[in-house]
Amino acid sequence: MVQPIPAAKPIIGKEEREAVDRVMQSGMLAQGPEVAAFEQEFGAALVSGRACVATNSGTSGLHLGLLAAGVGPGDEVIVPSFTFAATANSVALTGATPIFVDIEPTYFCLDPAAVEAAITEKTKAVMPVHLFGHPANMTALQAIADKHGIAIYEDAAQAHGATWNGAPVGSFGDFAMFSLYPTKNMTSGEGGMNSVANEELERRMRLFRNQGMLKQYENEVVGLNNRMTDLHAAIGRVQLTKVGGWTKQRQENAAFLDANLAGVGVPAVADEASHVYHQYTIRVTEDRDGFANALRTEYGVGCGVYYPIPNHRLPSFQRELDLPETEKAAAEVLSLPVHPSLSEDDLNRIVAAVNTVAKAGA
Repeated sequence: MVQPIPAAKPIIGKEEREAVDRVMQSGMLAQGPEVAAFEQEFGAALVSGRACVATNSGTSGLHLGLLAAGVGPGDEVIVPSFTFAATANSVALTGATPIFVDIEPTYFCLDPAAVEAAITEKTKAVMPVHLFGHPANMTALQAIADKHGIAIYEDAAQAHGATWNGAPVGSFGDFAMFSLYPTKNMTSGEGGMNSVANEELERRMRLFRNQGMLKQYENEVVGLNNRMTDLHAAIGRVQLTKVGGWTKQRQENAAFLDANLAGVGVPAVADEASHVYHQYTIRVTEDRDGFANALRTEYGVGCGVYYPIPNHRLPSFQRELDLPETEKAAAEVLSLPVHPSLSEDDLNRIVAAVNTVAKAGA
């Protein structure tokens, strides 16, 4: 029997296990020196030295960032509908309203023209998602934000190390969230990391993260318990030393797929962008679900659909909107394995399987 190729594969090695054991032996398991070191090291490595605040999940990071930025009832935040629900959920949890707009068809990110058309007097910010590891058009979005006096918050959950015009994602908005979930380009086991633009925002985020206090029992605001543990931070610190090499391997794997796949729409990369390929997402214009099933069952090639239901059509939101590019993407996208654990044989199997299924469906 052919061993299946997984769609994603977390890489946990000896160094990560030793790091966890070190923390276990120290007896300090909750938020402590490992978290502080991870925050500093992440900022230096990935977001041009910005201050960073670690959280217990990426969704917590988005929620705390919005709370710290003063987003609340009566505010609107413009978001894509074509993304994971956490983006809009985090806005809704503050009492604000997520305003769903369409994506542009080439890179699956927010369409700047759609963003500008959706701005009202209630608009507090726009929150682009750097989807699949490709940056949103930050040049156009920044110009729109400056023109209308609104903020930018970045959902960089899938984009560790991606750049736009040479600047790293996470260095544009008032804050930016990176997810550290197991299947992301690097992990802490579970967790999130926010980069922040100024000291006041950083301070407020730290308050909301820790029951509203910076000093024990001196609760300044009504806060949450969204702290990262030292156990998770220790894993993240090790992963941070490896993510650059893993990103290079992802990009090399993507280049091989680009050069050899036929009959499907391979992912494009903007001239201004460096893509870190959290997902390698193709378009299948005819019977995407049948195509995916054939890859899995006949060839043992794992794949995933991210995302089959646009946020505005989820039961949790249910908005009647005309977002044609979002609907089209939801019906056509299919993500193939691109992770750094793939062997040369794996890549050749993926290409042979995709090309065979595409040809059969032609």
